[in-house]
Amino acid sequence: MAALKITLDSLQVIDAIDRKGSYAAAAEELHRVPSALSYSVQRLEQDLDVQLFDRSGHRAQLTGAGRELLAEGRHLLRAAGELECRVKRVATGWETELRIAVDTVIAVPRLFPLIEAFYAEGSGTRIRISSEVLGGSWDALADNRADLVFGASGDAPPGGGYTAKLLGWRGHAYAVAPTHPLAGESGALKREQILAHRAVAVGDSSRSLAPRSVGLLTGQDVLTVPDMATKAAAQMAGLGSGYLPAAIAMPLAKAGKLVIKETEEDAIAANLYYAWRSADRGKALRWFIKSLEDEKTRTEVLEPI
Repeated sequence: MAALKITLDSLQVIDAIDRKGSYAAAAEELHRVPSALSYSVQRLEQDLDVQLFDRSGHRAQLTGAGRELLAEGRHLLRAAGELECRVKRVATGWETELRIAVDTVIAVPRLFPLIEAFYAEGSGTRIRISSEVLGGSWDALADNRADLVFGASGDAPPGGGYTAKLLGWRGHAYAVAPTHPLAGESGALKREQILAHRAVAVGDSSRSLAPRSVGLLTGQDVLTVPDMATKAAAQMAGLGSGYLPAAIAMPLAKAGKLVIKETEEDAIAANLYYAWRSADRGKALRWFIKSLEDEKTRTEVLEPI
């Protein structure tokens, strides 16, 4: 059988260059020198007798042939990664990588002590952290983008197959900048008063499940932002109003950067969960689940920065 011209290594190089936009940035991610990546691409182009990158501009751009190669190649990279994980699980029980999705209502640095304790186990399992919003946490589990999620709220996807445990409860407060028109209104804010002003909302990150929204009124103008920190910053800048986790809003109000307003409608409150696919049995996942049985650990995860 003739040797394959396309290797997983060359696909990984092309994928990194495309995502990072340059040989230098891709080399940094792959812990290699740019010249090594350039050689790998040129060798593959010679072997296939096609041009994979358009080198006429400042940014590395794939040609049509390059895009086709990478589109199919990413399936192979994903399959190889999953095979690697399965083989290691069979041999040792420890996952090659544990993917953790964190809702933006949780400050990721609060997970660092837990992750540090996990690294002390010396399992060799890599940790990959991503951010999700609202239904995006459940979506990440359903779509196999994550193995464990922190801060999931609402109902799990239909069909079952998930286990969720209570992480804690989080109340919210309606907050506006001191310069916002609603800041000077007396009494609890009515629905009509809120509807007359723009809201700031964090966009649901779901890809497959139907996106959700929380605390928005039908017909209200909305500024959509990517995460909770940006939402708080936008409200402090007077660009809109809305509910923020009380643990975020209260310190900002105490510092004079926000004003907390009562509303006639009930304030938002939500239970937050950590969740995983019930069938998963990897040792790294089980280590985290076991660690989260400690109430102090769960409380620390929910504390603001």
